[in-house]
Amino acid sequence: QVQLVESGGGLVQAGGSLRLSCAASGFTSGFTFWNYGMGWFRQAPGKDREFVATISWSSSTISYADSVKGRFTISRDNAKNTLYLQMNSLKPEDTAVYYCAGRPYSTSNFDSEYNYWGQGTAVTVSS
Repeated sequence: QVQLVESGGGLVQAGGSLRLSCAASGFTSGFTFWNYGMGWFRQAPGKDREFVATISWSSSTISYADSVKGRFTISRDNAKNTLYLQMNSLKPEDTAVYYCAGRPYSTSNFDSEYNYWGQGTAVTVSS
């Protein structure tokens, strides 16, 4: 069973930066981290979970939500089975629990299409 564990969340002032990590493990049946499209999603208090960014297995295809474009950077290190989200110029509206997610082969901007999820890491941006 694939396991995803996020880390790096915390409290930061507006304009600051954080780097989230997502460590993946438990791959079986010939699958590896290389075979998975990965994404970051977030859920703010009282709101639905929303797409933040996705990255293909080769990092050749990357997608961002308009709200984070130019401020956030998604990346992955397949040798380390790790997904990252560099968040710069943070705003109070970025406050949310951030989740990493994985699905075999391709990526999607829809959370319902992901098979595996981490437990989430909380990010709080103070004004």
